[in-house]
Amino acid sequence: MNTVTELHTHGGAADYRDHGLIFPRGFVFGSATASYQVEGAFDEDGRGPSIWDTFSKTPGKVWNGDTGDVACDHYHRQGADLDLMKELGLGAYRFSIAWPRIQPTGTGAVNQPGVDFYSRLVDGLLERGIRPVATLYHWDLPQALEDAGGWPARGTADAFEEYAAIMGRALGDRVHTWTTLNEPWCSAYLGYGQGGHAPGRHEPAAALAAVHHLNLAHGRGLQALRATSAGDPEYSVTLNFHVLRTDGPGNDDAIRRIDGLANRVFTHPMLRGEYPADVIADTAAVTDWEFVKDGDLDAVCQPIDVLGVNYYSTATVRLWDGTSPRQQNDGHKGASDGTAWPGSHELVEFVEQPGPFTAMGWNIAPDGLENLLMSLHEQFPHQPLMVTENGAAFDDVVAADGSVPDADRIDYLRRHFTAAHRALSRGVDLRGYFVWSLLDNFEWGYGYAKRFGIVRVDFDTLERAVKDSGRWYSRLATTGVLPE
Repeated sequence: MNTVTELHTHGGAADYRDHGLIFPRGFVFGSATASYQVEGAFDEDGRGPSIWDTFSKTPGKVWNGDTGDVACDHYHRQGADLDLMKELGLGAYRFSIAWPRIQPTGTGAVNQPGVDFYSRLVDGLLERGIRPVATLYHWDLPQALEDAGGWPARGTADAFEEYAAIMGRALGDRVHTWTTLNEPWCSAYLGYGQGGHAPGRHEPAAALAAVHHLNLAHGRGLQALRATSAGDPEYSVTLNFHVLRTDGPGNDDAIRRIDGLANRVFTHPMLRGEYPADVIADTAAVTDWEFVKDGDLDAVCQPIDVLGVNYYSTATVRLWDGTSPRQQNDGHKGASDGTAWPGSHELVEFVEQPGPFTAMGWNIAPDGLENLLMSLHEQFPHQPLMVTENGAAFDDVVAADGSVPDADRIDYLRRHFTAAHRALSRGVDLRGYFVWSLLDNFEWGYGYAKRFGIVRVDFDTLERAVKDSGRWYSRLATTGVLPE
């Protein structure tokens, strides 16, 4: 793709509110969901329990006691949801596979009804001209594997390799893109350090062990997928990057520390075959990294066709002076206290950022997306990129005529697509963009209180209604031109 000759720019306002921008031929416009957030049918057709089933049913863990038992009932409404995707003109759909539907305990025999569900989904997408982008792991670990130690245990990576091979054999003739993991930062640090996500543990050393075993699962999972996929799929991983800022001089070490734990501890082993020496040193008082065995980094570092980039907001950090009241609002995926940052939580504080904000309290900063894409392009110049999640929660109100006029979400998307276009025009090999999310859904610890969808779901009736943002995005997806 020659982004210089194929792109046409229009304007270039400083606030990133642009229109008329033409995206290159072949640029993929998609939307995304995750299995536990939309499927429901938590105990049907042989599905076993996941850590999110357990966590959401633990009193006090999720807003209002909400669970994903029903969610959007996508399991039973697959056909209608597929028709909706076609109506919107999506070029691709990024979904995740629920490991407990495939292997109810995470190992052993294959649950064929679970495989059949995803096989029907893939076939339905292809019939409608939509690319299937399948994520193997979006946080719903089989509970039995957690009981055996979870991601801090090496055996979970062994099990993931087996699971990946099962799915490669089942769907690898038809899936367009395989994604091994979604946001391993969240799985490791929020699940095992900060405790705000399932399984809710507060163990800094376990969080770092989880980091490595997730990296190992990624690499060995890719090897298994390549060995079993009969078609010619592309291979990827999706990371949620922290775009870091500071509010004054002398805070370079704060940025370095958080960048290491948030970003480089995944990109460096996956793309360079090494852990950053400064991260090892920063965390020496927490763990000796003995869980990294000979040959592991060779297994982790596998070529990928595209690096998935999830972006929502920025974070502002500074070194804590040890005396002032401590701030711990990183505005990012719910890591609201320092236990998400083993080895640095007593040295770095996250500073409240200026607005505007989404309903999640995350700041709106489209320039952060452009900066992130440029930074990744500079660090890994030959690595194609894909925005695999970007979107916003707002407090939508249904109008008297049944429409959902979500102007704030349209503005958010316009500004971030403008940022992506600017990165393209500067030479970034950006292949596509997936809006999060297709449907309002179960938003993890927030339950059903936060709505990200371009399609509204009435959680009483489960009726779908395309929001104004969905109509806006449909125009972009079908024309490739950024609408007004």
